[in-house]
Amino acid sequence: MMIKKKMNYLLYRYMLPYVGLLIVKFFSFTHRVRIVDPLNERQFIDHSKGVIYISWHQRFFPGITFFAKRKPFAIMISQSRDGEYMAHIVRILGWEPVRGSSTRGGWEALRKLNKLALAGYNIGHIVDGPKGPVGVVKPGLLRIAQATGLPIVPTITSAQRKWAINSWDKFMIPKLFSCVIIRFGKPIHVQTDLDEETFEKKRMLVEHRLKELYDDTDRIWSDPERIQKIFAPRLEIRNFFHVLHR
Repeated sequence: MMIKKKMNYLLYRYMLPYVGLLIVKFFSFTHRVRIVDPLNERQFIDHSKGVIYISWHQRFFPGITFFAKRKPFAIMISQSRDGEYMAHIVRILGWEPVRGSSTRGGWEALRKLNKLALAGYNIGHIVDGPKGPVGVVKPGLLRIAQATGLPIVPTITSAQRKWAINSWDKFMIPKLFSCVIIRFGKPIHVQTDLDEETFEKKRMLVEHRLKELYDDTDRIWSDPERIQKIFAPRLEIRNFFHVLHR
């Protein structure tokens, strides 16, 4: 039994995370990624100001490699057993895991996130994780924004071709060589002195904004003109150099 436990520990601690991340990186390498509305993000990071990137759990696959370019980067992870495994993966990515949730260690985690934000960290947050309901923004997001003073930037990902895993939220993985859009929504600021009613209105605003952005971004794939506008510029550059070398 002891040998089996050690083997399982080695498997889940060292082998599976690294193999999984290699697969993610390989998939991501084949994707044609375009950024839409980049100024909603750049207005902050170009001036060394942090932001809170938010996403549905269902859609965060493309962000695993994309946000490796947005370090220093922190993300809140629960103190559960599953959370320990996720925290290990996050460390491999070079991100800072902050352990806590609304039910355990929440206030301590908020204090740590505040210190990290002051040190220039960006923060990632899955609004409906770890197990839903799908698309429902939980109050913890607004408390993170209040504690850190950072703006919330909706981060929308959408793939032209994808697989949907049989999970609670139909987790999506872009297929090999798929076109992928990463879109930044307009920043949302959360005041620290909100009463209960205003707090709930702000939470609902974030939830509705995310859904609208996901729905609109997904509609791009049925609109050839919008696809052309987003993906054509680089095609034109490639064609230009192809003509030069003929």
